[in-house]
Amino acid sequence: MPQDRTPKGALDRVLTIEVMRVTERAAVSAARMRGRGDERAADQAAVDAMRRELNRLAIEGIVVIGEGERDEAPMLYIGEAVGAGGQRVDIALDPLEGTTLCAKDMPNSLATLALASGGSLLNAPDVYMEKVAVGPGFPDGFIDLDMPADEMIRRVAKEKGVSEREVTACVLDRPRHAELIETIRKTGAAIRLIGDGDIQGIIHTTEPMETGIDIYIGSGGAPEGVLASAALRCTGGQMQGRLILKTDEHKARATRMGITDYERIYTHEDMAKGDVYFSATGVTDGALCQGVKFYPGYITTETIVMRSSTGTVRTIKAKHIDYSKFLLD
Repeated sequence: MPQDRTPKGALDRVLTIEVMRVTERAAVSAARMRGRGDERAADQAAVDAMRRELNRLAIEGIVVIGEGERDEAPMLYIGEAVGAGGQRVDIALDPLEGTTLCAKDMPNSLATLALASGGSLLNAPDVYMEKVAVGPGFPDGFIDLDMPADEMIRRVAKEKGVSEREVTACVLDRPRHAELIETIRKTGAAIRLIGDGDIQGIIHTTEPMETGIDIYIGSGGAPEGVLASAALRCTGGQMQGRLILKTDEHKARATRMGITDYERIYTHEDMAKGDVYFSATGVTDGALCQGVKFYPGYITTETIVMRSSTGTVRTIKAKHIDYSKFLLD
């Protein structure tokens, strides 16, 4: 009899396809709002579709990273129960990463979802998080969130056996990063500035030969940090993050979620444990996935689906023939 190699507590492998369907539906609904200048409507369309599809899955899911806390978000709020019953899972989601990008029909807008065994994902408040991430191939413990950015650049260059001028860092283009950008540029390294979508920015560090990005540095949303950690668990790489809790209100929210060490540095394995699935479907064309395309009588989508326990990464291009049913059911 063949040996069962499925890890203890692993997720049902059928969920590989099911999580893809969830992000496909959200992406198609959001894509109908591309270029219309209404961020709220685009996001709501993605939320509605994602929630509807999650409630069809054979899971007992809890949203640990969602659209906000219960008093801020009517649907897919942190703590909301979803699913039709079954295996207990944690869910982290961003139905529309890059709402502004979608509203302006600009590249790199995505529908994203991570799903893990119950109790495996960090329940983080919707605050900023300091982050640093690199792809696979570096020694364990290579990155250090407390290390100055210029030293981190030099460390990457030394490990790769190249000069600092051959290193490229990805940074969100925000005023708060002005000093960081200046520090990195003084080393001679290049910077890939991105307007939105730091989940993609972190994922891009895992394939530097294709993306040209060696390291991600800067601060962005904590929810996006958890989602990116889920992806890194599947693709390899290292990440550290620390919540930015500047106010008593931020600290109180963190405490309600079970966080008591406000200065803790989390690794990607702290933020996403156990067996993890990650799915992202393109809403607009981007470096990670092509966007939704509408044709007479059918729709096409492109999705990247990953699983941590097997290290499998699939890129799936789908053609949905029944146009009206896909949009309305």
